[in-house]
Amino acid sequence: MGQLKPQKNVYAVIDLGSNSFHMLIAKSIAGGLQTIGRVKRKVRLAAGLNEDNLLSKQAMERGWECLALFAERLQDIPKQNITIVATATLRLATNADEFKIKAEQILAHKINVISGELEARTIYKGVAHTSSCSGRQLVIDIGGASTEVVIGKGFDALHYKSLNIGCVTFLERYFKDCKLNEANFNAAIKAARVVIDDIAPSYKVAGWEIASGASGTVQAIQEIMVAQSLDDTLSLDKLNEIKKQSIAYNTIAELDLPGLSEERRLVFVSGLAILIALFEALEIDKMGLAGGALREGVLYSMIPEFHNHDIRKRTVDGLMSRYHVDQKQANRVAELSIQLAAQVSEQWLLLDNNGLPLLKAIAQLHEIGLLIEYKQYQKHTAYILENTDMPGFSQSEHKIIAAAANAHRSDLQKNVFEHLGCHAQLTQYLTRLIRIAVILSMRRQDDVLPKLTLTVHNEALTLIFENDWLKSHPLMASELQQECKQQAKAGWKFIVK
Repeated sequence: MGQLKPQKNVYAVIDLGSNSFHMLIAKSIAGGLQTIGRVKRKVRLAAGLNEDNLLSKQAMERGWECLALFAERLQDIPKQNITIVATATLRLATNADEFKIKAEQILAHKINVISGELEARTIYKGVAHTSSCSGRQLVIDIGGASTEVVIGKGFDALHYKSLNIGCVTFLERYFKDCKLNEANFNAAIKAARVVIDDIAPSYKVAGWEIASGASGTVQAIQEIMVAQSLDDTLSLDKLNEIKKQSIAYNTIAELDLPGLSEERRLVFVSGLAILIALFEALEIDKMGLAGGALREGVLYSMIPEFHNHDIRKRTVDGLMSRYHVDQKQANRVAELSIQLAAQVSEQWLLLDNNGLPLLKAIAQLHEIGLLIEYKQYQKHTAYILENTDMPGFSQSEHKIIAAAANAHRSDLQKNVFEHLGCHAQLTQYLTRLIRIAVILSMRRQDDVLPKLTLTVHNEALTLIFENDWLKSHPLMASELQQECKQQAKAGWKFIVK
C-alpha cells in the first residue's frame, strides 16, 4: 500500500495541559474552520509535581502513554500544520527536559513550552476568535497548575497575567484528605485570594464590559446550573450556593451534584474555590462561558487568512455557502428585518441587548433548512444551527438564533421561549420581527413594497401600509391576517392597517 498523502487544509493543535492533554484537529473549509477530531485524556500531570517541582516518573509515564495515542493521528497531517504547546507543569518542572525529549521522539515533532504570558495572550486570542464582544473583555482560564487572567479588546490582549494557582495543585494541597467541608474550601479560597489580590487593583482600574470563563470549571458550573433549571450566567451567589451543596456530600468520592460529569468531579471543588476567590477579589458581577481558549488561539494563529476577520460574518457566510442559501433573499429579509427593528428598537431596547446583529444572523440563516425539504424547513434550520459550532456568538446568542429560526414561520405556541429564561423576551421580539419580514419578502423580488411604518404600544405591534396598498395585494393581506392570528395564539398582539 502506498503512503497516504497529508491533507493540506487540515491542522492539528496539541495542548499538554496540567490536568488534561488535548488534541484538536480542524479543516479549513468554506471560509471557516470545521472541527473534524478531538481527543482528550485526563493525565493530571501537575499531580506528579513534588515540593521541589520534580515531576514523578509515574506522571511522565501517563503523559507518554497519552502522546503515543495522539501520534497515530498526526501521521496524516502536514508537519507545518501541527503545533504542540505545553503549559504550567512543564514550565515549573525542574526535570521537564527528561519528559520533553521522550515526548518529542514519540510525536516526531517539537514541543513548545510556552511562557505564562504567552499562554494568557493565546487564550485571549482563542476567545476573541470564537466569541464576539465589542468592548473590553475579562477572560479567565483556570488550568491544572496555573490560572490566566486577561483583559482584552478586539483581538488584542491588553493586560495579561498567569497566576500559580490551579485546580490540580489546589486539590493536592487543600483537599488532599478528599473531605468537603467549610475549612478546606476556605483555606483554598484564602490561598487563591493571596495570589489574586496582587493583580486585583490594576485589573479593577482597567475595567471590562463582559467577563468570560474559558475553562472546564466554568463549563461544569454552567451544566450544574442548567440541571437545576437556573439560567447559565455565573454570579458569586450561585457559586457560593454550589459550594454549600458540595459540602453537603462530605467527600469528593460521594460528590454527585446533578449535571456534574464524572470526569470533572475530582478537580471540581478546587476549581470552584479558585473561581470564588476570583469573583471576590476582582469584584466580578457576572460571567458567561467563552467559546474557545488556548487550542483555538493556537489554531487561529496558524492560519493567516483568519487573522482579525469579522468572526460573526465569517461564521454566517460559511453556513450560507455550505447550505447553498439564496443569498439575495437572505439579505433582502435581513435588510427588511433591520428596517422594521429600527422603528421599534428604542421601546424594545434592541440596541442595548445586541439585538440587531442577532436579528441579521437569524434572517441570513433562516432558510438553511430548505436544503433538506420545504414543508418543515424551519425545524431543519433550527436542528442544523443547534448542532453546529457558531464562532463569534456566545452560547446564549447561539440558542436565541436557533430558537428564533425555529419559530420564524408556521404555528406559534404560548410560552414558546420559556426554556430560554432571561433571554426569552429578546427572542420573542426578534421572532416577531423576522416573521413579518419573511411574509413581506414572499415575492423574493426587490422594490415590490410601499413605505411601511411599524409601531409598538404596550407590546402590541401595528404595521401600517401607505396608500391602501394591501387592497390591491390580496395574497399579502391574507398572509398578514393569518400572522395576526398566529401571534395572538402566542399571546402577542399584531395589527395590520
